[in-house]
Amino acid sequence: ATCGHGCKYGECMGPNKCKCFPGFTGKTCNQDLNECGLKPRPCEHRCMNTHGSYKCYCLNGYMLMPDGTCASSRTCAMVNCQYGCEEVKGEVQCLCPSGGLQLGPNGRTCIDIDECSTGKAVCSYNRRCVNTFGSYYCKCQLGYELKYVRGRYDCVDVNECVTNTHRCNLHAECLNTEGSFKCKCKQGYRGNGFDCT
Repeated sequence: ATCGHGCKYGECMGPNKCKCFPGFTGKTCNQDLNECGLKPRPCEHRCMNTHGSYKCYCLNGYMLMPDGTCASSRTCAMVNCQYGCEEVKGEVQCLCPSGGLQLGPNGRTCIDIDECSTGKAVCSYNRRCVNTFGSYYCKCQLGYELKYVRGRYDCVDVNECVTNTHRCNLHAECLNTEGSFKCKCKQGYRGNGFDCT
């Protein structure tokens, strides 16, 4: 079986037919499945969608059970966790609903991990990392835009000379470059391209 468009998170099962791994969907298995939106809901109290999966967490005063349900817990209520808790070897520990969050110094609230500055984020060479609360995403570098080319999304150079987003002088020529542009004063004029006399 060959899948011309490829199967990002899945296997090719027939001519251009992908079988997605659990947690993924779409023709090329490139989309994350939002399990939190499924019926019946996978979590009793709160659900957080993650890349290829999901996490359950409970309201304060409840403890997360292995099956995703929430049980009322006096010990949990006493600890006063931001996102519910679990009991490990008789010890009560607060939980954070995403791998992009970590327990703060007080051991009760969750603080964001900046994946972009810690180097945990993986973005391709023509994309830059943008941190979000609990996660991150990859955005096209400045001077590039996301376009659907030859069956896939890619960051393509913006031709500032054509889109008229350059700041070249009236008496200068605009020259497009990869991810940017240059300005050159026309014949008979002198300057840096932004100022021509």
